[in-house]
Amino acid sequence: MTTPDTATPSTPGSPPGDLGASGLAQLVARRTPGRSLEAPFYTSPDVFDLDVAAVFARHWVFVATEPEIPEPGDYVTVDIGPYSVIVLRDDEEQVRAFHNVCRHRGTRLLPEARGSVGNLVCGYHQWTYATDGRLLHAGQQSPDFDAGCWSLKQVHVRSVDGLVLVCLATDPPSDIDDVAARLRPYLAPHRLARTKVAAREDLVEHANWKLVMENNRECYHCEAGHPELTCTFFPTWGYAEDAIPRRLLPAHERYLGATAELAETCRTRDIPTALIREVSGRSTAFRVDRGPLDGAGESYTRDGRAACERLLGDLDVRRLGRLSIHLQPNSWFHVVGDHAVTFTALPLAADRTLVRTTWLVHEDAVEGVDYDLATLTDVWHRTNAQDAGFVSRAQAGVSDPAYEPGPYSPSESDVDAFVTWYIERLAEELG
Repeated sequence: MTTPDTATPSTPGSPPGDLGASGLAQLVARRTPGRSLEAPFYTSPDVFDLDVAAVFARHWVFVATEPEIPEPGDYVTVDIGPYSVIVLRDDEEQVRAFHNVCRHRGTRLLPEARGSVGNLVCGYHQWTYATDGRLLHAGQQSPDFDAGCWSLKQVHVRSVDGLVLVCLATDPPSDIDDVAARLRPYLAPHRLARTKVAAREDLVEHANWKLVMENNRECYHCEAGHPELTCTFFPTWGYAEDAIPRRLLPAHERYLGATAELAETCRTRDIPTALIREVSGRSTAFRVDRGPLDGAGESYTRDGRAACERLLGDLDVRRLGRLSIHLQPNSWFHVVGDHAVTFTALPLAADRTLVRTTWLVHEDAVEGVDYDLATLTDVWHRTNAQDAGFVSRAQAGVSDPAYEPGPYSPSESDVDAFVTWYIERLAEELG
């Protein structure tokens, strides 16, 4: 039986914004493994600022997919805390990223969320940049003005098989090379760079970004909370073999049979399925595996049948389960035979997070012919809305003076690992 630890300091109702450096260090130092975080981690503007500095400004962050910028000049803009970043395909068809700040007087260069440009022109004084960031035009300057000194500030960017990540740090974590190399064999069969955007959904969740991620790191809540998702996603996810509740044993029997079938399907096609779980103890932490789906086993639909007639890449089988990837700090991905869904959580404030969901289908798939959009998006649209409700209630709870950190269930081990990774980042920042 787990009982409250009365020796653990709690800070119910801590006033936000008054922690200071020593208060933040004390907060980090007294984190208790196996328990949820103290309230200020979810409510304090000071902690939020530290999160942006220690996590989002120092690590690789998933922001978009290559199919969102298919042609030269296509761009998306992404806000990461106070930063705004332009992700653009240049005239040589390379993916680039820039700070969305004009080098003249700092005006936001591209105010729209997405679009296409020939050159990048500031709407204020018409400073004009090439798609590789070079300053091409700045009217009425002094004779000694050197345009070469005023190119757009670059942001580190790389694509991992069509998934675009940026890093705001001067020296990004170098372990991204290792992560990319290990993810590629899982992603390659789906050829995400050869897909197109079928749908995109932005949802502002009224919760701290960590509550959003913690909710995603467990399925303890799925059986009761996600009726559409659990039509195909086995609700036994996260349970140890010997700890599966009796009521879930029939589902577990189906899972074992589907797992064996999937293993054989993938073995004959040289598609990896093994779990790699490195979710703490490294800068670019991640988790990847391929597992079976329930029902028809083909896709995230109510009956598990494919939602799109055109399969991704050169796949020749629909019943390929789900490829699931978690990439810390802020993203997760579900890739099935007929489509892919990407998710990114972007912090807006201590108590608000933007969750961006993008559905990708084969580049030649035609809406109304190969897929019905409502069917394609149904499960995750509903699951996202349900999760938004859960985390907003969690935000309300951790903001209540009565809140104190509670124990994680054994099936929430990935939540504990995520929080451990997060605390490692803050401790590193605070020195």
